[in-house]
Amino acid sequence: MTATPRTALTIAGSDSGGGAGIQADLRTFFACGVHGLVALTAVTVQNSLGVQGFSEVPVDTVTGQIKAVAEDMGVDAAKTGMLATAEIISAVASTLDDVHIGQSFETPFVVDPVAASMHGDALLREEALEKIRTELFPRATLVTPNLDEVRLLTGVTVTGAESQRDAAKALLEFGPRWVLVKGGHLYDAPDCVDLLSDGTQFVELSGPRHDTENTHGGGDTLASAITASLAKGLGVPDAVADGKRFIERAVAESYALGKGVGPVSPFWRLAH
Repeated sequence: MTATPRTALTIAGSDSGGGAGIQADLRTFFACGVHGLVALTAVTVQNSLGVQGFSEVPVDTVTGQIKAVAEDMGVDAAKTGMLATAEIISAVASTLDDVHIGQSFETPFVVDPVAASMHGDALLREEALEKIRTELFPRATLVTPNLDEVRLLTGVTVTGAESQRDAAKALLEFGPRWVLVKGGHLYDAPDCVDLLSDGTQFVELSGPRHDTENTHGGGDTLASAITASLAKGLGVPDAVADGKRFIERAVAESYALGKGVGPVSPFWRLAH
């Protein structure tokens, strides 16, 4: 009989185009060799041109999914993506405590605070942003915001290395154990430099900036790859380094799909 793989739970919305959200998480978990578990929070109507609408999943159904898989199958690491509303955020936070996931317990928890569109527009109301700050971040082993999400959550506009460090400090004040301030949206910079910090150390992770517009699902894929490595028992710095290597290849091998922005690709891992 085949050995049971480690498990990773994604709590997020779906993407009908298959490139981001739950679909990106499961693609990445599979490519990284962990079994994906799902708690669906919203069903989106979207394609390569953008999101046309979404429907929230009832709160009891969201929390019921988390409890069902955690109590039966066990969760080795978990992450969040799109949580849609303040009510869902609060319920998820409370349920994670019930099933012993988060920095107060042994199961790592990654918060990808999906709060801004690809164009920098807010996707969540202020009350939901406040729930992320006050209820999710204090439970998080790691948070992975992009620069637009940093601005919405902290008010810090990152323009270079110094303000990126300021952003990390501001995020750490909300209580996560580690923060990863992603630098992909500094489009004028020659490289993509992400900053990882726990408040005592600041580690710059530099990677190439690939000439492609097909970056849909990049943030989800990075967070999922990190979560998969945490599920396998790696510490945060090593898991983040693994995730950085994974997303670099996924962006390098992204592909066009539809009339708009195509997805990053985890398929490169399957060729090895």
